[in-house]
Amino acid sequence: METLVLAGVPINKISLRRLLFSKTMLVAYVLLALALFGIYELFALRYMSGAVGAHAAGIDPTAPGLREAMSQAVFGTVGEITRTQPWTLLIANYMYMIYTGSGVIFLVALAEMAHFHIVGKAAAGFMVAGVALIFAGLFTIATDLNMLNMHWMLLTPNFNAGMWLMLPLYCTYIPFVFFEIYLLLTNKRDWARRLALPILVLSIGVDLIEYYIQAKLFSMNTARHLWTEFPLLTFYFIISAFVTSLGVMGINTFLVHRNKPEYESLMNRIRQAMLFFVFILGLYEIVGYMTVDKDWAFLILFGPFSVVYFAGYIFLTLALPFLFILRPGKPVLTVFASICVLVGGFFGRYLFVYGGNANPMSNRFGTGYERYDFYSVAESFHYVSPHLGEILIVVGSVGVAMIIYKLFDGLFSVGNFREHY
Repeated sequence: METLVLAGVPINKISLRRLLFSKTMLVAYVLLALALFGIYELFALRYMSGAVGAHAAGIDPTAPGLREAMSQAVFGTVGEITRTQPWTLLIANYMYMIYTGSGVIFLVALAEMAHFHIVGKAAAGFMVAGVALIFAGLFTIATDLNMLNMHWMLLTPNFNAGMWLMLPLYCTYIPFVFFEIYLLLTNKRDWARRLALPILVLSIGVDLIEYYIQAKLFSMNTARHLWTEFPLLTFYFIISAFVTSLGVMGINTFLVHRNKPEYESLMNRIRQAMLFFVFILGLYEIVGYMTVDKDWAFLILFGPFSVVYFAGYIFLTLALPFLFILRPGKPVLTVFASICVLVGGFFGRYLFVYGGNANPMSNRFGTGYERYDFYSVAESFHYVSPHLGEILIVVGSVGVAMIIYKLFDGLFSVGNFREHY
């Protein structure tokens, strides 16, 4: 393909039609359309709900749920992440995408420093995939905050709010990653390897700071005291992110490089790394539930979440992938393992988020700790099923990642192996 060079970067001369209307982009547009419909659904739920309508007010104007809904709609707290509201599927997806994307970038930077040449040849594509996942996560959290809420957060900034805590992190981290991609695209391998160490540190920093932000936002909620009292949970986020990150790298390798000579060697590296981290994650799961809060552990292991935990998480993330990648020489089994860890890893985030909601407690002055439910009478077990709008936004976030990756690939051919050692 004919190219032009700008600032040392070869840019493909590609028509807008070919760039924006390929089969992959059309699929991504469909997913993005689902997300936009989901945003509309959540917007209608938050600001046009019957709970705050004239009919509901006429039937029972003193209902506690009505008062609470009207208060949130009027004062603009709907959408912001607070300790008095249950987490949502949007939060689970945000955590999943951010940790997985930063995990991909970390592993590629680590491979650069370790001189794994076969990974370095595909480093540009992997880095772009990691960035694409991070932007998909930011898209998800932006829809949860919603534009009206972010508008008031800008007018009346509260620097303890989640958005303000996250901005400095990503304004530093993402430019570093983009510069690393630039070095890879311009064949500056020595400089790319030198920048790998700061990228490595920043990738871990993303995980640790995200953990701190979540702890800060929810530290006053008894049901979520795991963040502040069990720092070993930090390793769960990091190790499980490495497993799902290798799943992303495995699927990316299959889709982009399966017809290239280096395909089997690259898949074997991914298989070896996945086998290691699946084993480490399995050990952590065994030890972890012996050290965390026993009530929370009982809820996950033997309570209402037990089927999802064992069938959706343990089987898909640990057992099945371990069997697939135990023996070398069959890249297709690594692809199956990659699909399993991606699905199972999401179940893991879902369980952690919704398990944290299961028995929420507040500590209002003069009443002590008390159970509460969302807009209704208190219940002993708290679970709000994901709304259709949330599900559509999560599905649509995959489209965001696809669009970003395909735009980079169309313009810069990041999916090519780069021979510059």
